Amino acid sequence: MGDRGLKFMIAGLGSIGRRHLRHLRALGQSDILLYRTHQSTLPNDDLADLPVETDLASALAQRPDAVIVSNPTALHLEVALPAAEQGCHILLEKPVSHTLTGLDDLAAAAARSGARILVGFQFRYHPGLRRIAEILSAGTVGRPVSFRAHWGEYLPAWHPWEDYRTSYSAREDLGGGVILTLTHPIDYLRWLLGLAEQVWSFAGQYSDLEIDVVDTAEIGLRLANGVVGSVHLNYVQRPPRHQLEIVCTEGTIRWDNAAALEVYQAASQQWETHPLPEGFERDDLFRAQMRHFLQVVSGEQDPFCSLEDGIAALELALAAHRSAESGSLIQLRGEQDEYIY
Repeated sequence: MGDRGLKFMIAGLGSIGRRHLRHLRALGQSDILLYRTHQSTLPNDDLADLPVETDLASALAQRPDAVIVSNPTALHLEVALPAAEQGCHILLEKPVSHTLTGLDDLAAAAARSGARILVGFQFRYHPGLRRIAEILSAGTVGRPVSFRAHWGEYLPAWHPWEDYRTSYSAREDLGGGVILTLTHPIDYLRWLLGLAEQVWSFAGQYSDLEIDVVDTAEIGLRLANGVVGSVHLNYVQRPPRHQLEIVCTEGTIRWDNAAALEVYQAASQQWETHPLPEGFERDDLFRAQMRHFLQVVSGEQDPFCSLEDGIAALELALAAHRSAESGSLIQLRGEQDEYIY
């Protein structure tokens, strides 16, 4: 990449932090500092040769060019804000936080210092979703009318090496719960189809899992352009399923995270198949994201998923929580959401 002089800091060395570390190394980066609290349940064998700081001020005093924020959601801003104030470019894991409080300060700090922030919604790099973006832009299946996104995945199987009940995904104090943890569809629907205008939600702890956060959510959306649809999320489903269907005026688009993209053309009355690249695997999304982050850090590209994008996804996720709690339809108005009834 020609960026061997860059210094990186990784905050949070759980599974996603280790994944980012692996891709940094694979892309030729070796000057890497770890900021950690030693709460990870993973072994430290692959970290033995890297410098470690347990004090954030001491870590930032080493002047990293870029910081990867992959600690639990509720702790993101504790690292991201001082890093942005110092001018570090940031890969900020999704969701950007568990609350909107402090995000204006982060945006202002980044604007003052020139820090560029990429939000870690890695599904934006999925070849199937990127192909959908091209198809919708070209208008070959007409305009979108409705959509249905579905993601269900059994939480205890995510990290077999740890007790799922103590993972950040299962802890409200760390920003867990299925709506925030599986917030990717909320982001990629906004990217593909446009801004949401209204939201309603039924969500709660409906399963037999031993957790006290939302494990199942049914979210209805009306977009500003009139497109309507829903997002289903759960921590329960076996086998896992992650799919998206978009109904358009001249055809239908069906995407499966682990299979080929299918597009029905009404004019020809035929399904077209767009297979995944040979050998494609989930890790490819993170590799593509890290490659892009290096380009963001070096100033070659603007963030594909900006802090503003991340805040918009969080606003919608929090609105879904409020709708479920209040039983109300919520009108989205940027930061000032309104209950309609």
